[in-house]
Order: sequence, then structure tokens, then C-alpha cells
Amino acid sequence: MAETLEAAATFLQLIMAAHLINLIERYPALEVCQEDIQRAFELLESAFKDDAKLLISGNGGSAADADHWSGEMLKGFGQVRPLSSGMRQRLPAEIAEGLQWAFPVIPLTGFPALATAFGNDVDPENVFAQLVLALGRSGDVLAVLSTSGNSSNVCRAAAVARARGLSVLALTGAAGGKIKGLADVCICVPANPTPHVQEFHLPIYHCLSLMLEDAFAKHY
Repeated sequence: MAETLEAAATFLQLIMAAHLINLIERYPALEVCQEDIQRAFELLESAFKDDAKLLISGNGGSAADADHWSGEMLKGFGQVRPLSSGMRQRLPAEIAEGLQWAFPVIPLTGFPALATAFGNDVDPENVFAQLVLALGRSGDVLAVLSTSGNSSNVCRAAAVARARGLSVLALTGAAGGKIKGLADVCICVPANPTPHVQEFHLPIYHCLSLMLEDAFAKHY
């Protein structure tokens, strides 16, 4: 039995490695980020194993990426995600067949009423920080996408995350910016112009999504 479990774990590790190897083959410039991408996977894997959640934030194109990444995590991405037999038994068949298991992920860009009200009544620089304060719990992860790494609103959100006991994962440009000093893991892609940085961020969070999906497929 122990040998079977060990073999299954080894096979799963090979699958995880294959996703990362494939990413580097398609984007050779990201080889410098390989270790940090692996660390990001391990950070998220550990959080999800503890039933924690992922909060994602960003501005402009990075806000779109935050929403995009959330979409990959909240439904099947690289494979179909049927509900567990236990969950299917607790639901009417027609509902259970139309649902999929998902990761608990919240895009902080998805609260327009709060964002506009808080920005107008209190402080627009603290909108993400307010959401982290309200929704974040110790053990959760805040992922920040920032091409410069210096955006004040995401840096403030990261500061609140650390105060609340959340881990911080940052995806940024080559310099890292201020967010690097606030992050537990910072993936600094080898580019500086905003569009070039964002072109690297997308395949990275796609790779992380595939790795996590495969890692948790047998848990649901």
C-alpha cells in the first residue's frame, strides 16, 4: 500500500514538473523565473490544502488578468472537474451534473459598488486594502499582479494582507518594485514595458492553474 501511494505521489510530481517544463520550452526567457513559479505553486497548494482561499488584485490590464485567472480557477480549465460522489449524493442529479469542483478564489476587482463608494467616500488608494481587511483571513493568499510593482493600491493591500496573516504572491516586472519587499514569493518576469510584462504573466498563471488543477483532481 505504501509503495502504491509513493508511486502515485511520484507520478503526480512528474505531471507538475511537466507543466513547468512545457512553460519554459514555450517561453525560454521565463527560465529565470522557474524556481519562483515552483515556489508560487507550493504556496498556493499548501493554502488550498488548508481550505484557505486566494484573493487576486491588479489595475488596468492586470485587473483583467486578475479576473481571467479567477475564471480559470473557479471552473474546469485543463480538464473536466466533476463533483465528488459525496457532494453529488447531496444534490439533485440535474444540479450536480451541471456543477464542477472549484478553488475558492475571489477577484478583488469584482466589487464595483464597493470600489466606487469607498473611492468616493473614503480613499481610492485603499479600496483593495479594505477588501483584504474584510475578506482575508489568516492562511489565505493575496496574489498581486503589477507590471511596475509600485502601484500604491496593491502595495497597501499587501501591507494589510501581511498584518492579517495572509501570504503574498506577486507577479511583476524585472525590477520587482516596492511589492517585492512585501511578497513571500515574487515572480519578476524578464521584461519592463507594461505589455511585455503582461504577456509573460498570462502563461505563468495558466501554468499555475494547470498544476493546481492536476494536484487537486483526486481530492474532489
